[in-house]
Amino acid sequence: MNLWTVAALVFILNLPFGYWRSRVRKFSTQWFLAIHLPVPFVILLRIFSGLGWRFITFPILIGAFFLGQLIGARLPRWLNRDRRHREE
Repeated sequence: MNLWTVAALVFILNLPFGYWRSRVRKFSTQWFLAIHLPVPFVILLRIFSGLGWRFITFPILIGAFFLGQLIGARLPRWLNRDRRHREE
């Protein structure tokens, strides 16, 4: 797998965790778990994809991680806004 495929998988993996994080109290145990549970999966994905630990992979995968968390947290708000506009 190449770097961009792994970054896309990291992004997709973090969408549900970002959604979960947005639904719980900040700094609670569940909030902490929503952020940190995907980390071992990202590490395994990195190892099994053969990316290694080159420096250039870090900013890209960390960016995909946080972007997935961010979009996952905001996705329900965007979907509800679209639903409200259709009902009007």
